[in-house]
Amino acid sequence: MARVPYVDASDVPEEYEELLESSLQGKPLHVYQSLGNNPEVLAGLRSFLRSLWTDSGLSDRDRELVILAAAGETRNRYEWHQHVNIARDVGIDDEAIAGIGTGDLSPLDADETTLVEYAVSVVRGEVGAVAHDEIGGLYDDETVVGIAALAQGYAGLGGMIDAFDLELEAGSEFHGWDPR
Repeated sequence: MARVPYVDASDVPEEYEELLESSLQGKPLHVYQSLGNNPEVLAGLRSFLRSLWTDSGLSDRDRELVILAAAGETRNRYEWHQHVNIARDVGIDDEAIAGIGTGDLSPLDADETTLVEYAVSVVRGEVGAVAHDEIGGLYDDETVVGIAALAQGYAGLGGMIDAFDLELEAGSEFHGWDPR
């Protein structure tokens, strides 16, 4: 059982009710329901995450590779599970997803490997000059900032998910780190 309750729409002021729902799935998610215990933080975090999604400078595919890399590195089952579904929806196949989950990046092309390795380095706090130069050879400075913010933003979200010990939504079964 989660360490904080999952709030319902009736538990939050009306202006926050829609923030409990996934904009992609149209249903409440435990991550938002737990954060709904503090509606103002929920609103700020949803705004921040939306900005990471829309303003990082990445394609949908690259965005999901970075998020999967962060979730895989932190071994956050909840976040991984949610983003396996999203990654599939943007055209990432299970072989590539499994590669990130198991650390075998061979299914990715060279640029995607550089992107995932950079995201992992950001999460670990181990970005060196070589990693920075490699990612800088693929993306402009604005997008490099977006990549780092996306990786750390989702690592931070994963930390909250772990602190609250969130469960997958009812009817969900963990895909596994290798969803094939």
